[in-house]
Amino acid sequence: MVPTQKTTKDKILHLLKKEGSLTVNDFTDRLKITHMAVRKHLTILEKDNLIQSEFIKQPMGRPIQSFTLAEKAEHFFPKSYEGISIDLLHDIKELYGKDSVQQLFNKREERLTKEYISRMDDKDPAEKMQEMITIQNEKGYMADLTKVDDHTFEITEYNCPILEVAKEFKIACRCETEMLKKVLHAKDVTRTYCRTEGDNHCKFVVKFVSQHDSSFVVL
Repeated sequence: MVPTQKTTKDKILHLLKKEGSLTVNDFTDRLKITHMAVRKHLTILEKDNLIQSEFIKQPMGRPIQSFTLAEKAEHFFPKSYEGISIDLLHDIKELYGKDSVQQLFNKREERLTKEYISRMDDKDPAEKMQEMITIQNEKGYMADLTKVDDHTFEITEYNCPILEVAKEFKIACRCETEMLKKVLHAKDVTRTYCRTEGDNHCKFVVKFVSQHDSSFVVL
């Protein structure tokens, strides 16, 4: 499970991970602590090279200082490579060809699908989605769930435990999308945002078949 956030430092880093950028006033509102206390924590984090700041010009008044995560902060968040080594994958590709790497990721997809699908028994779509969020958070994805309507949901993942692997091998992203579709038994799963494309989070739109949708037949 994801460790409980206890310190103000943890909370600041997690807020920036989710929001992308925040001002001192934003932190004051969210953390319910004084402006001076926020400044103290931000100064320490910036000195430790975990966050960085810039001044944003405003139409009127003085520029506002905005804070974002620094590259060093990525090491603060869970990274579970599950035995996958980038160098090893490149070696396999060189020795056995591109198809061999795809077969490895397909095998991983099958393994995870089998592991997760057993946790979906006797659950309706909303319950499946909540269970999927629990699973992803157990893996360190910092996932949130949004219900769009009775048949449509959004999964937002603010952390990617295998980001460096996915940057090198995009098949990892495609396999994750297929895994979600199979595990959730969804009509469609579409990735709308992706960390490997420069977005600060990954997002999936998950659609389930409705009683009035006769165009989708489960085989």
